[in-house]
Amino acid sequence: MLGTWFGVGLLPTMPGTWGSLASLPCAWAIRAASDKTGLAAAAAIIFAAGCWSAAKIAKASASKDPHAVVIDEVAGQCLVLLPAPLDLLSYSVGFLLFRTFDIWKPWPIRWADRHVPGGLGIMLDDLLAAVYAALVLSVLLVIVGAIGVQS
Repeated sequence: MLGTWFGVGLLPTMPGTWGSLASLPCAWAIRAASDKTGLAAAAAIIFAAGCWSAAKIAKASASKDPHAVVIDEVAGQCLVLLPAPLDLLSYSVGFLLFRTFDIWKPWPIRWADRHVPGGLGIMLDDLLAAVYAALVLSVLLVIVGAIGVQS
């Protein structure tokens, strides 16, 4: 249940996108109830749980990176949203950036995806995609703030 994010990864098409979408209300609730520190802690806990659960599912399915495992997207999406203010536009841009980097897989994301085995490997490429997306989102937020646009 954990690796598939309570069944979201079992949806028939685009499980990664569904996993990222399912994480948005969770991230919003955590951020609203606490702060960025709470969201960062949640991302770290989800990442650790994901390494374990993804490894179990990969071993049981004899697949290097089973499509049903979406906890990696959940952890990554939470990380991307750390610099975002709590508003719909910022969360939407964070979602789009994360999915772009997760699908595109520029270096070193593709390298990690191909060379790091097990649960850590399943989780690491999404963590790296999240770092890229969070950096781009941070720059966009600075630019938008500098020209006086508020989200």
